[in-house]
Amino acid sequence: MCGIVAYIGEKQAFDIVIKGLKRLEYRGYDSAGVALLNGDMRVYKKKGKVANLEEEAAGQDVSGGMGMGHTRWATHGEPNDKNSHPHLSESGDLAIIHNGIIENYATLKAGMMLKGHTFHSDTDTEVLAHLIEDVMVNTGLPLADAVRSALKQVSGAYAIVILSKNHPEHLIAARKGSPLVVGLGKDRGEFFFASDATPIVEYTNKVIYLKDGEVAIVENKELIVKSIENVVQVPYVQELELSLEQLEKGGYPHFMLKEIYEQPRSIFDSFRGRFDSDTGQIHMRSMEDYAERLKEIKRLILIGCGTSWHAGLVAEYLFEDLARVPVEVEYASEFRYRNPVLYADDLVIAISQSGETADSLAAMDLAKRKGASVFGVCNVVGSSIPRLSDAGAYTHAGPEIGVASTKAFTAQVTVLALMAVGMAKLRGTMNMVAIKSFFEELEAIPEKIEKALLLNDQMIALAEKYKDAKNFLYLGRGYNFPVALEGALKLKEISYIHAEGYPAAEMKHGPIALIDEEMPVVVIATNSEHYEKVVSNIQEVKARKGKVIAVVSEGNRDLDNMVDHVIEVPETIEPLSPLVNTVPLQLLSYHIAVMRGCNVDQPRNLAKSVTVE
Repeated sequence: MCGIVAYIGEKQAFDIVIKGLKRLEYRGYDSAGVALLNGDMRVYKKKGKVANLEEEAAGQDVSGGMGMGHTRWATHGEPNDKNSHPHLSESGDLAIIHNGIIENYATLKAGMMLKGHTFHSDTDTEVLAHLIEDVMVNTGLPLADAVRSALKQVSGAYAIVILSKNHPEHLIAARKGSPLVVGLGKDRGEFFFASDATPIVEYTNKVIYLKDGEVAIVENKELIVKSIENVVQVPYVQELELSLEQLEKGGYPHFMLKEIYEQPRSIFDSFRGRFDSDTGQIHMRSMEDYAERLKEIKRLILIGCGTSWHAGLVAEYLFEDLARVPVEVEYASEFRYRNPVLYADDLVIAISQSGETADSLAAMDLAKRKGASVFGVCNVVGSSIPRLSDAGAYTHAGPEIGVASTKAFTAQVTVLALMAVGMAKLRGTMNMVAIKSFFEELEAIPEKIEKALLLNDQMIALAEKYKDAKNFLYLGRGYNFPVALEGALKLKEISYIHAEGYPAAEMKHGPIALIDEEMPVVVIATNSEHYEKVVSNIQEVKARKGKVIAVVSEGNRDLDNMVDHVIEVPETIEPLSPLVNTVPLQLLSYHIAVMRGCNVDQPRNLAKSVTVE
């Protein structure tokens, strides 16, 4: 959720940390701060964005080759200067930054207050700084050992970095339930730490993804990784497949617009090399290695949050339609608390852009403990969900910086469609002619999305007309009911207009009461077996004077005199129609938000990666 950057080496730490925080600002932008160590400990922090922190530090001493920074998404304590990270220990010797939640912080805080500790913030993080110092004072343990000892008393999730004025040769980091990556610099003794690889890619392509319960200790220019039980670990050094160019806007005004336009490429990259349309062969390791298992599963459970949950809803139609396997789609946050009934012949697929979603990870852990097989569909190599999965697939969408997910959604649907066809082939529910035909149509999707992107000017005109609407309703049936949900989510999360998505037939069971001449209703009415019924739903809206924006298949003139606006998209087969139909809805939301003066890349109260409950 929050963003962490730290550096130790010969370069100026402040410059690296500030640049890194700007790259991580999508993870949280309630406040930002830095701690620099160069003889003295200097801490600068400020409510608001990283730019506010830069202003605060202007003219101050920011020298030194050791420092760390944090951009916050508030959990404990409102966004303000005092609750900004870093936080100091009682003596001021230790500084800490933290991503996560310390669940037993109130108990720990009460105990230390009885010992005379004074706290200056409302955060759970400050408690951890005091706890570590308290362990050092009372046990005489060296800093690294005191950190490990203190963490054994902590319940919850954390990724932390610690500096000590009295131990200037040390930089210590640890993780449990929140991501932390260590970059290995080109010079001896140079190390980078960050919540993900985006802040460090321009300095190194060699990284270590810390595992849960690991502590990384830099001392006298050497790195050692230990378990919390003090067992030395042999970390796996991984090479990043990430370029600096992918992290820049590339001439677009916002990352979100850039990522919408990247979808032809991201979809292609997500299916490239994974099938052969001439032979109908599928080349996915999860399909090959678990072929016998996939033939036998009795039930598929898809878990996700937000947009990933919507991708799971599309996949429900795909797997049931093509592979004829029963499917349940669950909010990860509810699944873990419902005492779900799971069997050894169930397959759970966790869907996540970041691979670090806390609720999804907890749901996966629960499923594994109950004996189910667990797969992951994820975009970030080396993240926690792939490591916890038995198997799965990466989406290859490339980094998604905009908080509102766009290309990640279509990449997830693409990969899930391939998995559905793969399972259908294994289970004998699709013949080779149908499989080849499906693959041929999937190969055509990137070009069809290129055509859908040509609707941009039409979406600008629609946005101008409806940017001041108070409410929107999105309707769809079958495969495109989840697209209605996703369209509504995109609009509300970046423009702050209230919007709801519904199955079109459910409109009569409540939402129709909201419809009047002020209510824009977006109806997905592309060619499908439900088309005539969707037209009937449109007539019901028009009878109540609603404003109808209809998404139709290219060349459809049936609705020209029935609706207020027609958006024509390239036609494709119904199982793949969500990939095309979602594009104009993304563009409409984007342009409405821009016209309303909203920060589309960093909408209020949201963060890209939800690594806390």
